[in-house]
Amino acid sequence: MAAGGRSTDHRRGKSALFLIGCGWAGMAPHWLQGSLRLVPAITLAVLLGGYTLRTVLLRAFGSSSSAADPAAPLAEGEGAAMAALPAVDVVVAARDEQAVIGRLVERIAQLRYPEGQLRLWVIDDASRDRTPQVLAELQERHAFLRVLRREADAGGGKSGALNLVLQQLQGRWMFVLDADADLQSDTLERLIPYAEQGGWAAVQLRKAEVNATANWLTRAQAMEMALDAVIQQGRLAVGGVVELRGNGQLLRRDALISSGGFNEATVTDDLDLSFRLLLDGQPVGLLWDPPVQEEAVLSLAALWRQRQRWAEGGLQRFFDYGPGLLSDRLSGAQKLDLACFFLLQYGLPVVAIADLLGALITRTSPTVWPLSFVAFGLSGGAILAGCRRPGEGPPLPAMNPWNLALGIAYLGHWFVVIPWTSLRMALLPKSLVWAKTMHLGEDDEAPMEDPAAA
Repeated sequence: MAAGGRSTDHRRGKSALFLIGCGWAGMAPHWLQGSLRLVPAITLAVLLGGYTLRTVLLRAFGSSSSAADPAAPLAEGEGAAMAALPAVDVVVAARDEQAVIGRLVERIAQLRYPEGQLRLWVIDDASRDRTPQVLAELQERHAFLRVLRREADAGGGKSGALNLVLQQLQGRWMFVLDADADLQSDTLERLIPYAEQGGWAAVQLRKAEVNATANWLTRAQAMEMALDAVIQQGRLAVGGVVELRGNGQLLRRDALISSGGFNEATVTDDLDLSFRLLLDGQPVGLLWDPPVQEEAVLSLAALWRQRQRWAEGGLQRFFDYGPGLLSDRLSGAQKLDLACFFLLQYGLPVVAIADLLGALITRTSPTVWPLSFVAFGLSGGAILAGCRRPGEGPPLPAMNPWNLALGIAYLGHWFVVIPWTSLRMALLPKSLVWAKTMHLGEDDEAPMEDPAAA
């Protein structure tokens, strides 16, 4: 398993170097003469924009990549194929989830899958609410439910909880869900054949926000999840890299063990595992339909906490696995894809802040705007493509000028989150703790879509 004792001190130094490099890249053009100041940004805009255009828009608006095709339901009369489906262990790490854990267990009970081939494992990670009592009551009604208990000092966060259950699994596939997840009843009977026939070591389901209509913030997050799925499928179609997203990730158990299990020294087990599988030569796919349904956070404060964790985990994996990512273990297409993604997702926000500081110091105009313009423009194109694409699950936001403008403007929060998180990582030591997203609860939740049941 991935060692929880791996030192995290080296990340502080690499974070500092990252900040220094991006700071220099953002400020240096201000000391060039006249129109030369825009040359670096325009050059990068052409190169990165060209790759992103090829990856996102051309694929999204007309390519029929097999990686993007939905998994078809098993037709009537395919009982033999259904009976031959391999064993699956559904795994949920839960802390203080009394509001939603009962709904999840009942939903798993409704999944269509061969009897005896499906088990649900819930790791109660030192819950302080009624989660243990709720699980005990559910065990009396559902023979497929297994419950493990971790103490508060067990360590390793969610990765530690997942590693604990991994030692006891015997099924071919491990399906990881969050406690607030909801699934269509035919999800596994479509997902497992898709993974088996495609030869995937892991498959990530598209994430759909079930409470997208709650407010403007949840609507923006729903658009962001559609954008993410479009970009990931585009990256895969051009030989790039697909990343796991935690909730709704299917993992082949032997590939997971071969890659070292879950890293207990990271704050985002899913992003870290994505690179572990990549370096181990294990292919990861993404499936648009059926989706996994989850709750979007409702407030800016909750979004800020969540995105800091995502940003930190995203940077950590590049710092931890940098030498491997540059080695011959990756193809040229994969290296190009990761380089473009890293520069746009992590480099650009920090460079943009340094550019503004340089403009203030030298009293010149900002220079990074051509690259930012391209990044936001292509992101808007991906939102448009994703939200206009037919899909199962909760309806995606309608693509009118207001929603499109909202989605593009909302993505600007990364230009605050990434620089702040990078600075904090460079200055402060990291204490690994369980980061839990608050849920609405069963009574306040909107009804979930299930086209399969309909």
